[in-house]
Amino acid sequence: MEEEAQMQLATGPAPQPVKAGPRAAFTLVELIVVMSLMVIAVSVAAPSLRFFLKGRSQEDEARRFLELARYGSSRAVEEGLPVDLWINVKQNTYGMAACRGYTESKTNSVTFQADADVTMQVSQPPGMLTQSNFWTPFNTRRGAAVILRFQPDGFISDTSPQIVKFTQGDNSEIWVTENSNHMRYDLELNHRRTGRF
Repeated sequence: MEEEAQMQLATGPAPQPVKAGPRAAFTLVELIVVMSLMVIAVSVAAPSLRFFLKGRSQEDEARRFLELARYGSSRAVEEGLPVDLWINVKQNTYGMAACRGYTESKTNSVTFQADADVTMQVSQPPGMLTQSNFWTPFNTRRGAAVILRFQPDGFISDTSPQIVKFTQGDNSEIWVTENSNHMRYDLELNHRRTGRF
């Protein structure tokens, strides 16, 4: 028989078996205490969060309207034709379309339904008796809707309302106002409630 040569390496002492000890974990009592503290913290913070979330739809609606106004202004300049942004306060809707009669293509109109808790109010335009140029309408209403007209030269029509108010419950008002150079609308937050125009 052949003997096999075996080689032994010096690796140190033989490994000792791992002793089974207590495992680190939370007890049921500790979990119940932590859960109770979390419930108390949420119940204390919930009323203040409710008011925070309640006003969000008002601000979101005003910002959506403002972005639509800015889009309408840039679209009027880009396409070289008047664009109307209309507001129907009674139905709580608003939308935008290129003016009919200036182009034979589609007007690409859009309509938005405002949040049910948010109400809109529109100021009377200051220049109801004047016409600034060819693109300014004499009639500033489309049925029950008030029209904000953006002209191809970049200006807002003189017959467009200067202020659109957004209110919700007892929150302060948010205004979308025409700026002093008559080229865009801006957002003004936290106005005291002033009632109707």
